[in-house]
Amino acid sequence: MAVDLTDGGRWTSLRLAGREWLWAGPGLVDGPRTGLTTFVDAGGVDECFPTVRGTPDHGGLWNQRWGHPYDGAVLSRTFSCARDTVTVDYHLEAEPGYRFVWAAHALLDCMPGATITTDFSECRLYPDDGPWVASSWPTVTTYGPTDGTAVGAVLVDCPTVSVHDRDAELTMTLSCPGQPVSTALWRNQGGFPAEAPYRSLGVEPMLGKVFDLAEAAPDDAAVVPAAGELTWRLILSACRTT
Repeated sequence: MAVDLTDGGRWTSLRLAGREWLWAGPGLVDGPRTGLTTFVDAGGVDECFPTVRGTPDHGGLWNQRWGHPYDGAVLSRTFSCARDTVTVDYHLEAEPGYRFVWAAHALLDCMPGATITTDFSECRLYPDDGPWVASSWPTVTTYGPTDGTAVGAVLVDCPTVSVHDRDAELTMTLSCPGQPVSTALWRNQGGFPAEAPYRSLGVEPMLGKVFDLAEAAPDDAAVVPAAGELTWRLILSACRTT
């Protein structure tokens, strides 16, 4: 795998089971996004913290140096790589009671027909405007052909998600005992943005139950315990299916 330390620590490559899993982006920006005040999609994996949507959009780390205080908190991570598996251990230091939402905003290089398999207790669907709404969502989602649609959803109580594309499968598992663990999905089949739409597929392990921290009910966000520290682990593994 590869990480661009000059561009907010964005993951730029995740090569497992003999293939690249990360989408390279729509070419909206050239070089690091340092100094930008509005999020620009560059592909790969951006770490969203302390919110996903809202203010700041996609959080505040996507163009910041890691290991430095942000919003009164310090978030660090350690990567461990083995054959066809990457483990990421996160460590957050902040005041007890600090509330946040975090997501590994992974944009995947998948073809139409790829499927996303999940198991969850609740779906929170996000329309283009307005608050989220409770909705149904299939346990197996298909990344379809270009049809001019784009939709975001948070699947609550969903620690594991598997993506099957062509002849390989990628599985992501997030663990953080005592905290709300979800999976966010962004299925853009040529419906976003309106002025120049492109295709993108986001499969995003997350802590929290909502995209916007400002909209989080008491149980909707992760909370730093009395010790002032919180750790969580993300495991990504892949295998060939044919």
